Amino acid sequence: MTERQKDRPWLMRTYAGHSTAEASNELYRRNLAKGQTGLSVAFDLPTQTGYDPDHILARGEVGRVGVPVSHLGDMRRLFQDIPLEQMNTSMTINATAMWLLALYQVVAEEQGADPDKLQGTTQNDIVKEYLSRGTHVFPPAPSLRLTTDMITYTVNRIPKWNPINICSYHLQEAGATPVQEIAYAMSTAIAVLDAVRDSGQVPEDTFGEVVARISFFVNAGVRFIEEMCKMRAFGRIWDRVTRERYGIVNAKQRRFRYGVQVNSLGLTEAQPENNVQRIVLEMLAVTLSKDARARAVQLPAWNEALGLPRPWDQQWSLRIQQVLAHESDLLEYEDIFAGSHVIEAKVDELVTESLAEIDRIQQMGGAMAAVESGYLKSELVSSHAARRARIEGGDEKIVGVNIYETTEPNPLTADLDAAIMTVDPANEARVVAALHEWRDNRDEARASEALAALKKAAAGTENMMEATVECARAGVTTGEWSWALRDVFGEFRAPTGVSSAPVAVTAEAGTPLALVREKVARTADDLGAGRLRLLVGKPGLDGHSNGAEQIAVRARDAGFEVVYQGIRLTPEQIVSAAVAEDVHCVGLSILSGSHAELVPDVLTRLREAGATDIPVIAGGIIPPADAAALIGAGVAAVFTPKDFGITEIIGRIVDEIRKANKLDPLEVPA
Repeated sequence: MTERQKDRPWLMRTYAGHSTAEASNELYRRNLAKGQTGLSVAFDLPTQTGYDPDHILARGEVGRVGVPVSHLGDMRRLFQDIPLEQMNTSMTINATAMWLLALYQVVAEEQGADPDKLQGTTQNDIVKEYLSRGTHVFPPAPSLRLTTDMITYTVNRIPKWNPINICSYHLQEAGATPVQEIAYAMSTAIAVLDAVRDSGQVPEDTFGEVVARISFFVNAGVRFIEEMCKMRAFGRIWDRVTRERYGIVNAKQRRFRYGVQVNSLGLTEAQPENNVQRIVLEMLAVTLSKDARARAVQLPAWNEALGLPRPWDQQWSLRIQQVLAHESDLLEYEDIFAGSHVIEAKVDELVTESLAEIDRIQQMGGAMAAVESGYLKSELVSSHAARRARIEGGDEKIVGVNIYETTEPNPLTADLDAAIMTVDPANEARVVAALHEWRDNRDEARASEALAALKKAAAGTENMMEATVECARAGVTTGEWSWALRDVFGEFRAPTGVSSAPVAVTAEAGTPLALVREKVARTADDLGAGRLRLLVGKPGLDGHSNGAEQIAVRARDAGFEVVYQGIRLTPEQIVSAAVAEDVHCVGLSILSGSHAELVPDVLTRLREAGATDIPVIAGGIIPPADAAALIGAGVAAVFTPKDFGITEIIGRIVDEIRKANKLDPLEVPA
């Protein structure tokens, strides 16, 4: 038998960045030395949402979930001794994507790189930020214009760069079904391509080059067959849309190009060692089938549900990819699923249902209109609520969580505080001091002129990318660039989808929710309150609102009056709302690691406001030592991902309200 030439492996990445540009640079160089073949940059939340580290909303968030990049100096240090002309860099950045690409381009030019040879991707998908991840800044129309300007600029100036990565990954994290994931991503792509075409910045005969640079970033969940079929359906629909809607005749330009991160939502805090096999199974869904194989793969670490992975944890995930690519015979064969009637039937079903949902969205006016109306967000909140209900009811089984919960002591987490990486709390002050030093030493006149030119471009119709590149060269900061555009475009608060979400859990007599409803009603009567009121708050910049939304929906269904104002609030705003609404409990949701600073601040402000009888509940990715510290500071209860029973959590909230108001405990089980 003649040995077949093996296919080239996919790009192997780990999503990484923390603390400072210097620390992240060291991590990148170590990962590349271990065989990683591309970079995937995680930026911290202030960078993603357009704030400098010294802004009040950045407090507690600097360097937590990624690297802070405030100006050109930070970007230089981030990629020091990494030749960008030889690198393929993915940057998970959306609202501020234009700004970060400008910084990257300038650093590459300073290294002597030819922009024509730069390869990589900026995520730059703002629609999913409105729906799931919450790092949006500007309203939909200006955001789409920023994306359009960036795409047309890169096609002409950085032709190998992927200026947008239509990202369905976070849609699945927010509860999207495979049909919703495909339909919402494709609707976003249609909105973007229509905007680029209608801008007049790209000649009609070269529009295929725009289509060829559109890439996708998808989620691979644990339902192996369904996920693989989803990728085949994605490819068929993309081929159809680009051929029929945009007239692209070149099959190479119509190719569905995608990278993947396997599902972090499905990783569990309980028995986290099970996450390793979940990660492997999810990776196989996007690598086994040659005709639907990802071009780039990044795997989470086994302990991401616990906190920030260490370099060793990231190495483990990289080695999982390398074993599959280099030790197995996967890359030696054609598509092993070709001709399977089971696969074909499932793909056909997904294609049909997805096209129907795409048509429904187009009839509403497209993806942007469906965002502004709240339709897309409401649908995601509803589907997520239905999934949570299936888990709580045992219909959807998760090993170690709702079945097979008994376990031996886990040596991986015997010392849980050492099983994750922590960011030095003093890091933030050092980053802020460095920012002030940068501002003090730059050419202030040039920076001011660059910002004025940017605002003029934004207020007019010219492409904003050139002005943005000049801002980068002039030493402008991330916050200054963003505020200049805020002055012109304003800001946007996306619909929460909570009020319109249907009931997902029934409350018939004898059900857990019915029992909790009884507790809620009796406690309201005991307090003479009419209805119990719960404020659900998202302090800081963490935009992952899925958990907060599910708590809000279930509390509503349990009889609470829920006050939920969405994401990105200061502790002062949360306390002000709690006092004004005369709530009986404050629930705070934080997944970014800023709980240690922001939750105690809320407690202090409640005491100063004389609202000492309002219990505070905290939820999120909170390590045990931090949870103990929060309880010691006065938090009534702490919930983490292992606490999957939302109805039980609502029951506990009622208990804490009774305790805070010196009411006897109720014997109603919940």
